[in-house]
Amino acid sequence: MRARTPPAPSGSAVPLTRLSVRDAVSEAVAGMLRRPGRAVLTALGTVLGVGSFVAVLGLTATISSQIDGRFTVLTATEVTVEDVAGQHDEFAAPAFPADAEGRLRQVAGIAHAGVLWTVRLDAKTPIAALPPSAGPAAGTATGTGGMSVVAASPGAVAALAPVLGQGRLYDDFAERTRQRVAVIGSGVADRLGITTLATRPVVYVGQEPFTVAGILADVGRKPEHLMSVLVPRATAEELWGPPGPAQATLLIDTELGAARQVAELAPLALRPDHPEHLKAVPPPDPRMLRSAVTSDLSALFLLLAGICLVIGAVGIANTTLVAVLERTGEIGLRRALGARGRHISAQFLLESATLGALGGLVGTSLGELTVVAVSLARAWTPVIHPLTVAAAPLAGLLTGLLAGVHPALRAARVEPAEALRR
Repeated sequence: MRARTPPAPSGSAVPLTRLSVRDAVSEAVAGMLRRPGRAVLTALGTVLGVGSFVAVLGLTATISSQIDGRFTVLTATEVTVEDVAGQHDEFAAPAFPADAEGRLRQVAGIAHAGVLWTVRLDAKTPIAALPPSAGPAAGTATGTGGMSVVAASPGAVAALAPVLGQGRLYDDFAERTRQRVAVIGSGVADRLGITTLATRPVVYVGQEPFTVAGILADVGRKPEHLMSVLVPRATAEELWGPPGPAQATLLIDTELGAARQVAELAPLALRPDHPEHLKAVPPPDPRMLRSAVTSDLSALFLLLAGICLVIGAVGIANTTLVAVLERTGEIGLRRALGARGRHISAQFLLESATLGALGGLVGTSLGELTVVAVSLARAWTPVIHPLTVAAAPLAGLLTGLLAGVHPALRAARVEPAEALRR
């Protein structure tokens, strides 16, 4: 340590010494390089704490962005009405009236709406592109093979936001006259080997034939219906009877911004006598969903990051205290040569702060890499706030500085004479 000795003030027999910043930094670096392995292990706790801090905040921001991105217009305009009549009266008939679509036309803000339910078929009822009498050799299926038959009014089919690959959707005329027509999803078409409508294919549900009017390439809502055979609601009731309790639902496609109002008015418009028999489910609020997800995630992992920082601080404090005990002779010699107590404490404070700052820088880098790696694996866009990157190394520096206060004060109180006797 190079101590500068300015002229002694008048009346003082001992000249005062000064420790420059350059000398303090060089001494701190030399102290850490004396045992590099110990320094690396000491900084590890800070690395983990700061890395967890950056990763948590980065992943939280990234997940929030994904929630906003996935909450599309289709989700914001979807209302589902459920039949809960059985909860109020075990002998109640299905809650949806036959003219449900007509009643909902009185409610403003509805684009399309209709009732749908999955028809209950026997496990051995085949769904095939050929009649069962053709035999297995002709390609007849035994069982549904993952396919389902869904009774859906024309409004319900339109509310699915369908994308037609071929043909057309059935209309109100097919509903009123109970036509044996069907719209099939692309999964059903692939399973049954139907590639074109030019040959006027027919799908058989057991012994009942349905002319395929259209093939859905995709649907915006309820993608499971790509493996369904959609048939008119009235036709399904004629062949297989009405839906069972709590089996049918009503799907509503609303105008943007009208979903919550429609959800409040739909039960009353459908069943003014018993609106409690219907339960409307509006779309979730994206702000509440984002807040719930991010707060839970942040609370859990920030606690982990705090624990890691505490462990890192304890590690730095312990290592610095051990260094003080090991270097008691060196500290006594420096005090005997004129070093003041604050010079000694500054040296050890600088050592611990440097370890914390280095741990913070490495932890910040690891945290950023974690966010990027997770985002790449999930095909997300990584989002990290600049303040997080700026604050993380400072958190490491502050952790190291606080951890070094006690050892530095203890080093400053070492008496030269007692230290030199050891």
